[in-house]
Amino acid sequence: MRKALLAGVFVLTAGVLAADEPKPVRVLIQTDKGDIEVELDAAKAPNTVANFLKYVDGKFYDGGRFHRTVTPDNQPDNKVKIEVIQAGINPDKMKDEFKPIKLERTKDTKLAHKDGTISMARDGPDSATSDFFICIGDQPELDFGGKRNPDGQGFAAFGKVVKGMDVVKKIQSEKAEGQTLKPPVTIKKITRLP
Repeated sequence: MRKALLAGVFVLTAGVLAADEPKPVRVLIQTDKGDIEVELDAAKAPNTVANFLKYVDGKFYDGGRFHRTVTPDNQPDNKVKIEVIQAGINPDKMKDEFKPIKLERTKDTKLAHKDGTISMARDGPDSATSDFFICIGDQPELDFGGKRNPDGQGFAAFGKVVKGMDVVKKIQSEKAEGQTLKPPVTIKKITRLP
């Protein structure tokens, strides 16, 4: 009887824990080159997802832009090569950016920079605000211990593209001066999906 009761308590507790775990959130990034649908992992990277959604809900990305493309050919001074596209908020809203957030390291979240991963751009640790990037191909040098950032702390991966990698690749191949997209690709808006 006692074993059955304990088993019932365990099942109930496990069910409550599973119910309390944040569900993934989907967002739609609408650009003038097409749409990208992204699933955000609120369970594994809660602070990074919450920060990103503050900018989404505040419409900071509406009128923003993909402004950077990193390809194998445009990073001659980098020993460690990566492939990403990077975006930011509407330049008119820069003065209203939120405070930087703590870095959620991939060693803790267990999220890796794979093909289609969305992650936060940063300089030093705990310096990410609103710029994000999307990986083209697997990018292990952006994970904790990777050598792309000299501090080895990696970047905060927080979700993945589920539709629209063709649009990501199209943006990556747009005209650029160095790594700067000329002209940038406009983000019409980013919205949560039901």
